[in-house]
Amino acid sequence: MKYKFLLLTAFFAFLATSCSNDSEDDLIVQAENENDTNDQNDGTADLVNYVDDIRPILQSSCVACHGNPPTNGAPFSLVNFSQASNRANQILSAMSRSNGSPGAMPPSGRLPQSTIALVEQWIADGMPEN
Repeated sequence: MKYKFLLLTAFFAFLATSCSNDSEDDLIVQAENENDTNDQNDGTADLVNYVDDIRPILQSSCVACHGNPPTNGAPFSLVNFSQASNRANQILSAMSRSNGSPGAMPPSGRLPQSTIALVEQWIADGMPEN
């Protein structure tokens, strides 16, 4: 009985000492460094931009038809920043429509709400290119 008690005590002592977190200070420093980076950028790091955020959406969901030249009855191209920014509100309107509604895009089905929200944020941020 004493052997089991000693073994169990040793196990719990090992478990208690092995579950310590020595890296908590590192995590706090990293969070402080991230805040410093955002302060240096004056909040521009959070802006949605065409190159990083919108172009990949258009490339994967729109350019098959809205290429240069447009195909499959698409009325305009969406292959560069100028074309996308000139049609931003039309893009958002078409993406926001329910499947089966006239003019709903893309024809394969409505994009996730998070993608639509990203386009909304890009427009709200003033449609920056970079």
